[in-house]
Amino acid sequence: MGLLQVVITLVIIMILVKPVGSYLVKVFGYEKSGLDRVFGPFERVSYRLMGVKEDEAMGWKKYLGAVLIVNFVMMILMYAVFRLQKYLPLNPDGIDNVSPTIAFNTAISFITNTNWQAYSGENTMSYLSQMVAITFPMFTSAATGFAVAVAFIRGLVGRQDNLGNFYVDMTRSITRVFLPLSFIVALILVFQGVPQTLLGAVQATTIEGAEQTITRGLVASLESIKHIGTNGGGWFGTNAAHPFENPTPFTNMIHIICMMLLPTSLVYAFGLMIKNKKQGWTVFAAMGIIFLVMLATVFYAEYKGIAAVDALGVHGNMEGKEVRFGLSETALFTTVTTAATTGSVNAMHESLTPLGSIVPFAEMMLNNVFGGKGVGLLNGLLYLILSVFICGLMVGRTPEFMGKKIEGKEVKLAAIAILTHPLIILAPTAWALIRPESVTSIANQGMHGLSEVLYAFTSGAANNGSAFGGLSAGTNFYAMSIGLVMLVGRYISIIAMLAIAGSLATKRVVPVTTGTLRTNTPLFMGILIMIILVIGALTFFPALALGPIAEHLAAR
Repeated sequence: MGLLQVVITLVIIMILVKPVGSYLVKVFGYEKSGLDRVFGPFERVSYRLMGVKEDEAMGWKKYLGAVLIVNFVMMILMYAVFRLQKYLPLNPDGIDNVSPTIAFNTAISFITNTNWQAYSGENTMSYLSQMVAITFPMFTSAATGFAVAVAFIRGLVGRQDNLGNFYVDMTRSITRVFLPLSFIVALILVFQGVPQTLLGAVQATTIEGAEQTITRGLVASLESIKHIGTNGGGWFGTNAAHPFENPTPFTNMIHIICMMLLPTSLVYAFGLMIKNKKQGWTVFAAMGIIFLVMLATVFYAEYKGIAAVDALGVHGNMEGKEVRFGLSETALFTTVTTAATTGSVNAMHESLTPLGSIVPFAEMMLNNVFGGKGVGLLNGLLYLILSVFICGLMVGRTPEFMGKKIEGKEVKLAAIAILTHPLIILAPTAWALIRPESVTSIANQGMHGLSEVLYAFTSGAANNGSAFGGLSAGTNFYAMSIGLVMLVGRYISIIAMLAIAGSLATKRVVPVTTGTLRTNTPLFMGILIMIILVIGALTFFPALALGPIAEHLAAR
C-alpha cells in the first residue's frame, strides 16, 4: 500500500508536467493571449505604481541590477519589521521583537528562498511579521528564481543582449502563477482542517485536566505558497509534521505535488522555449533518474531500519516520523523536499537511518535534481555547459550548445558558480568544528554531530532550509555564518548565470554539422548524469565519509 501511494503521487506529478509547462511558456512569452484580459488590469496598475515601462528591454547587467536592488530593499524592510514587531499591529499574543542576529538570519533566509528557521515560528513572530516579512517574500523570492531562469533561457535563444524585463517577469510570476495556485491550494488546506484566522491563541483543558495553549494563525495561506514556491519554513516549529500544517495523508500528498509541480514543469517549459522538446526531455530524464535513485535509497533504508533494532523485533525505522504518514510518505516527502530545495519536513531528518540521511545530503550537495523553481534548472544547465565543454575537449572541437560556442568566459563563470557551492559548505563546517563555542551547540558528538553541522551549512548553501535537528542554530555564530552562506549561495550562481546568458545572447549561431555534439540524446543524458555524480562525489565524498557513511558502517 505504501509503495502504491508513492506511485500514484508521482504519476499525478507527471500528468501535470506538460499542461503546467505549456502554461508557463504562455506566461513568459510576452505574447498577447486570453490571460491578458484576466490579469492584465492588475499588472498594468502594478507597473504604473512601480514606474515600470512594460515594453522596456534589459540587457544582462541591467536585469541583474534590478534583481539585486529589489531583493536588497525587501531584505532591509523585512529586517525592520522583525526588529519592530512589538510596536506594530496584528500581534495578538504580545510577542517581543526579534533579536538582531535572528532578524538578520531570517531576513536573508526568506529573501533567498531558503526559509531556514533558527527560531520557533509560533513563539517568535507576530501575525504581521508572518504575513509581511515571511509569507510575502515567499512570493517574491520564488518569482525572482522564475524570472532569472526565464531570462537565461532567452539568452540561450536570443540574438542580442535582451533578457526581457525583470519587473514584468516578476509581476507575471506572482499574478499569473503563484497567487492563483496558492489561493486554490489554501482553500483545499482549510477544507482539510488547516487554520486560517487572525485570532490569537486559545486556552484549552486537556483530558487530564491540565491547561494547554493552542497557537493558531494564518497557516493555510503560508502553507500554500510555502510549497508552491518551494520555499520551506513553517508557521510552527515542527513544520509540516505539525497537525495544523499537515493534518491528513491527503494534505501530505497535496504538499508533495505542490513542491514538484513548478520545478518539473519548468524543465519541460525550457524545451518548449528553446524549440527543442528533446533537449528539454533529456535534461528532465537526467534529473528524473537521479531523483528515482535517491527515492529508492531512502525508501529501502527506512524500511530496512537498523539491524540492532530489527533483531529486537522492531521492523522499519519509525523514529521521528508521524504515524499518519508512515514510512513510504515520509521517504517520498524527504526526497522531494531536498530535490525541490523546499526545506519543508514532515519528519525529523536526524532520525533517518544513516544510509537514508545520505539522500537529503546528496540532493542538496548536487543542488540540481529539479531543484527549486528557476534556480534548480539553472544549476542543471551549469552542469550541462560543463558536460558540453568536457565532451568538446575529448573530440577536439570547440564546444557548442544551442548552436552557440561555449568558450573560456562561459566555462570560467560556470566553474565559479559550481566551485562556490562546496566552498561555502565545507569551509564554514570546518571552521565551526574547530571553535569550542560552536561545538557546544551540537547535541550529539562524534559522527552524528559532524552530520548536524554539515547538514546546516549544506541546507543554507543549497537554499533549502531544512534542518537535520540536534543543532542549536540560534546562537550568534550560526545565525551570522549560515546567513552569509545563504546570501552567497543564492546570488553568486544568479550573477554567474545571467552573465553567461548575456554572453551567449550576443553570439553568432553556428550551423549544425556532422561534427556537432548532439545534446538531446540518451548518450548525452548518460554523460550529464555521470559528470554530475562524479563532480559531486569527488567534492563531497570525504565529508560524507566522516559523517553519515561512517555512521552507517558503524551501525551494521
